[in-house]
Amino acid sequence: MTFKSGFVNIIGKPNVGKSTLMNALVGERMSIISHKPQTTRHRLIGILTGEDFQIVFSDTPGYVKKPSYKMHEAMNRFVEGTVDDADVMLYVADLKDDLDSDNPVLDVLKKVEAPLILVLNKTDLVNVQRIDDAGNWWRNRIKFTDSIAISALKTEGTTDLLEKIKTYLPESPAFYPEDQLTDRPERFFASEIIREKIFHLYGDEIPYSCEVGIESFQETKTNAGVPLARISAVIYVMRESQKPIIIGKGGSAIKKLGEKARADLEAFLQTKVFLETTVKVRDNWRDSDMSLQRFGYK
Repeated sequence: MTFKSGFVNIIGKPNVGKSTLMNALVGERMSIISHKPQTTRHRLIGILTGEDFQIVFSDTPGYVKKPSYKMHEAMNRFVEGTVDDADVMLYVADLKDDLDSDNPVLDVLKKVEAPLILVLNKTDLVNVQRIDDAGNWWRNRIKFTDSIAISALKTEGTTDLLEKIKTYLPESPAFYPEDQLTDRPERFFASEIIREKIFHLYGDEIPYSCEVGIESFQETKTNAGVPLARISAVIYVMRESQKPIIIGKGGSAIKKLGEKARADLEAFLQTKVFLETTVKVRDNWRDSDMSLQRFGYK
């Protein structure tokens, strides 16, 4: 039996559904999701292994047209780096977006040498004519190897997309053990789950000013012998005035954040979780080389 294996990198503008797509393809909740753009900040690997294939998906941040901070520049580098190591590239386009010839991703796509698949996402929100028009617009500008229209949210067309991807994979042994889902440690997912709740629970400005660091992650047991993960997390904000917003009156906001994050952490880790969260100020961390390195952007 021929075995195929390869790296499939997913790129696109912010908020087009890249993370939703990877979660649908892998069949696990690997990437955090919110309706706000730039939720994804890091390059994240999700591994799907079948009887005769292994696909190493790479979810990337949305490409920022005009970077405002060094963090944005680092996010764009994650995207640009996917061009060199891809066996297959997926470009995800939101069918509701304006068709913009100034889209900076066009320059990135022109450098792609691997098979390049155009994925027109959110078919559930547009009519057939829009799908045809958008597909023709993109194919007139970029030489795509293949294309498909899907709804990642409703998992419509994702099985067909997976079959397309498999046809373009090179023959190769698996890169990872068959039961491995990602290359990231559990503490990374703990920080991402907490950050996702910040995007869900707070207003427009606050989530973009926050980063989450895991100070400690210990696997212990309760007095009754039940497995327990003890997690200590720090939510970093950029200004002192943002601390009381995160905490809320009488600690109500951070309590709600902790409850929702703990529930998702227990589902993800399949164990009881004790979560402790504190809030600290780290001035201008989005433009600090030292902070960006600490938070994994460099």
